[in-house]
Amino acid sequence: MNGHILLVDDDAAMVRLLVETMQAAGHRATGASSGDEALEVLAETPVDVVVTDLRMKGMTGLQLSAEIQARYPELPVIVLTAFGSISAAVEAIRTGVYDFLSKPVEIEPLELSVTRALQHRRLHEEVRRLRRSLRGQPRTDIVGNSPAMRAIFDLLPRAARADVPVLIAGETGTGKELVARALHEGSPRAPHPFVAVNCATLPEPLLESELFGHVRGAFTDARTDRRGLFVECGEGTLLLDEIGDLPLALQPKLLRALQESRVRPVGSDREVPVRCRVLAATNRDLRAEVQAGRFRSDLFYRLAVVRITLPPLRDRAGDVLTLAQHFLEKAAARSGRRVLGLTTAAARALVSYDWPGNVRELENCIAGAVALTEHDRLVLADLPREVREGVIEEQSPDGLAYGLVSMAEVERRHILGVLAAVEGNKAEAARILDIDRRTLYRKLERYGELDGDEGEL
Repeated sequence: MNGHILLVDDDAAMVRLLVETMQAAGHRATGASSGDEALEVLAETPVDVVVTDLRMKGMTGLQLSAEIQARYPELPVIVLTAFGSISAAVEAIRTGVYDFLSKPVEIEPLELSVTRALQHRRLHEEVRRLRRSLRGQPRTDIVGNSPAMRAIFDLLPRAARADVPVLIAGETGTGKELVARALHEGSPRAPHPFVAVNCATLPEPLLESELFGHVRGAFTDARTDRRGLFVECGEGTLLLDEIGDLPLALQPKLLRALQESRVRPVGSDREVPVRCRVLAATNRDLRAEVQAGRFRSDLFYRLAVVRITLPPLRDRAGDVLTLAQHFLEKAAARSGRRVLGLTTAAARALVSYDWPGNVRELENCIAGAVALTEHDRLVLADLPREVREGVIEEQSPDGLAYGLVSMAEVERRHILGVLAAVEGNKAEAARILDIDRRTLYRKLERYGELDGDEGEL
């Protein structure tokens, strides 16, 4: 079944109708005649979405929603009311209601709202699953379900436990520092500091002092002794970002620090023991740098005991919509705006774009769109020009994204749009739509979009 839906109304006939409607749509459905009864059901049975009437005897729908938000903050609530008004809708949204529909309720809008609420809930569950795939408290921004990312999620907890250097490679914006933080947070060193230094931003003398420290009088303005990051990091984790830009003259000192677990501060004749774990990140091909004589081969092999290579976003197109929804919810929560998702045209544009700035560019794109949108779903016009080029929004003169069409037609266009966005991958389309593959195949067959040699799975 697609989900377990709890239907709440003090009208017994309405509860029966809603239960039958949800069951006909393939959901498991449970009815409750009051807010108190609904809370009793929730205490005993896992539920994916709650649909409740607004005006009920005793506890109102808004009071029930507020109670659910306090006890089950990730459980979406849809409110139905025959007393629809702007003030009621505003109050519903203020209390955390996911959606607000007016009575008499039409079946297709209700089913669409429930489907979207289930997608919203499943996305949170996917994020939690990814967090559990790592030890400790990993970064939830590491999101993806592509084969390349699944391989990385499998490797991360083992690499985190192994107390050896790790080389993290990938283009700018692919999330190398997030991976480094996940390695730290999933390791026994998690209670200790995580320190990052960019080897490309400091001139050689300052970088040497920053890493290894200096003694008083070692150079102009060295008025006191200073411990370097290797020492200050203690038993934590030191990330050497952009390690490919480390000056050749400093590479022997770094190699010795890794081999001997000791560093010599600038101007000192004594070495100091260090205990930190070293991670390195680069957007360069270090093997090519070694061949060109710009990077020491012995240092490369010392740093690359374990290697993690992050794929560019253009090679994991199936993750774009998952990441976009994750960043959308994050930006909406941070700004307090009620933005729920993407229109089909916006989703198609995101998947079609090449993302030269990778995940970082996608996050900034979504954050900007959420900040500026005037809709509850991002439309094509909300996206930057370079992202939306070549994609035409389906729009009627009155500004409706799909024009004046039935909800069934909206669903058809959305399903076909998602399928096109993932390049015909039906398993990925079913996952994004949060329906099982049998349901997707039946709908495609109904639309005449199923190839003759394709049967149900």
